[in-house]
Amino acid sequence: MGADVVDDARVAVTHEPPDDVGTHSAKTDHPELHGRSLYARSCGHGRPDERGARHGLCNGVGPGVEQVTAIEICEADGALDTLEAWLRGHGFFVPGGEHLVADLYLGYGLSAKIRRQLSPAPPEPCPLPLVACSVRSAEYIVNNDNGSDDRNNGSGGGSSSDGDTGSHSDFAIGAWRQTWSAAEYAAAVAHVRSAIERGDVYQVNLVQHLSAPFTGDPVALASRLSALTPHNPEPYRGNGWTIVSGSPELFLARRGRRVWTCPIKGTRPAGAARELAGSAKDAAEHVMIVDLERNDLARVCEPGSVRWPELMETRALAGVEHMVSTVEGTLREGVGLAELLGATFPGGSITGAPKIAAVDLIAELEPVGRGASMGALGQVYGNGDLDLALTIRTFAVAEGRIHLWVGGGIVWDSDPQAEIDESWLKADPLLRAIGAPLDAGAACIPPLVESRTVAGS
Repeated sequence: MGADVVDDARVAVTHEPPDDVGTHSAKTDHPELHGRSLYARSCGHGRPDERGARHGLCNGVGPGVEQVTAIEICEADGALDTLEAWLRGHGFFVPGGEHLVADLYLGYGLSAKIRRQLSPAPPEPCPLPLVACSVRSAEYIVNNDNGSDDRNNGSGGGSSSDGDTGSHSDFAIGAWRQTWSAAEYAAAVAHVRSAIERGDVYQVNLVQHLSAPFTGDPVALASRLSALTPHNPEPYRGNGWTIVSGSPELFLARRGRRVWTCPIKGTRPAGAARELAGSAKDAAEHVMIVDLERNDLARVCEPGSVRWPELMETRALAGVEHMVSTVEGTLREGVGLAELLGATFPGGSITGAPKIAAVDLIAELEPVGRGASMGALGQVYGNGDLDLALTIRTFAVAEGRIHLWVGGGIVWDSDPQAEIDESWLKADPLLRAIGAPLDAGAACIPPLVESRTVAGS
């Protein structure tokens, strides 16, 4: 599909922009994410083309109406090239387009493009595209001419607006259902350990899935999460679905030819940073992922430019203690969006090592797809710069249900119950922030979907 494929559907999308808004400033160069981002409602209107891409042009006039042009892509094959061509067709990556900004969502399902095994992927629990992107109109864009930046401590996604996006009274959440039972999860851990014993993998990230009935405005979740992680990516409202993230992890940032990622691997309860820093198991897991990210960036960076200025730092993030590193490099001349994302997506901390073998095992073992989780969410700018969070601690709302995915890395000495406990440790601050903890009301009801048989377990 070329960049000239356009649909003429037009719909007015209204919202009240925040009082104090701005965008990315190219004048600063920090390993922190910076720049205010606008709250935008993207549109999924329009007809899908032969590649599964859905185009829509949303136009409106008058106060409180934002013009948004959006695309949703539902096929992994060629998706990144389609995305780059579509953005280029809307003025990105060429002289004169530096002021443009687009909201971008990348689904984990794009990992199908790197899989080697032909076994079917697990069924998705909610209908989401693999790629969604919306280009905002220039009328609400305010450049930071003074070169100032709003920092995100190097660990989160794009900035959130200062405005209140809603209260708990704007939504209601029913009883949570759990997709994996403890016994099924333990069998999957045993399967990963067998693969490690054979030398197929060193580490595999396995993800738990929760869902519950949901009524109300999904964007209202954002104000609850902002108290926990104040620099969240903006909510993304698509064609019948909404993604709201409380991610503390930077997947990818780009400023000119400089690119960096800040993988998280290693978790402890709040206040237990010293215990985390002294854990040999967590250090081993973490170094594996740093090495993977180093290799990924080396595919698109100048030889010898990839380094890790920060290694295994402990930080209090999203209600828990995490171990964080920074890996950075200098891109080769001419590396575009599709090539950069193709070399690095999906992130190493939510797949495993080696990445391709881990992705194959994930598809084989997990009972449902990862939906909005373990992908990326943030902004791409007209000059090619990026701010993308990894969509951990991320909710998706679609078809009257809310979904959350949480997981952790499985290595040889992993204990299934300890890994389950770590998953719920990550989920607990989020669920309490939105007023729907697991211990409220009815207990989790396993399973929501029919379990898949795990061969050899």
